[in-house]
Amino acid sequence: MTRKILILNGPNLNLLGTRQPEVYGGETLAGIEAACAGRGEALGVEVEFRQSNSEGELVDWIQQARGTCAALIINAGAYTHTSVAILDALLALDIPIYEVHLSNIHRREDFRHNSYVSKAAEGMICGFGGFGYLMALEAAARRFGTSSEG
Repeated sequence: MTRKILILNGPNLNLLGTRQPEVYGGETLAGIEAACAGRGEALGVEVEFRQSNSEGELVDWIQQARGTCAALIINAGAYTHTSVAILDALLALDIPIYEVHLSNIHRREDFRHNSYVSKAAEGMICGFGGFGYLMALEAAARRFGTSSEG
């Protein structure tokens, strides 16, 4: 079985560190990617990290995870609240899906409280900044017995 975890990031996450730091913090996406790579190595899993502002490209990547990845971690950004296409692609997967958000979406505008991604996700982690990605990696690794907790 593959031990590859795909981490997908949606629109505007490439602007982390400069876009609304009062909401999203000062971390950059490159910094989060480096932390995930390091944590993945410690857990004995391969981490592939991608970002796109394009809904179609995210759908393509989700579909490509079928049969090639052990788990998927996704921060769909604004598409979380709008994309039935991403939900449908996620529902076609037969691997664990973990939803991550840097901010606590439930403490924000009402329209952000709805998540299409959650309908396919095993769990959601929100409000912990970039650390949420590491929490999701740990949860995914536990599913196939490679976490630090066994």
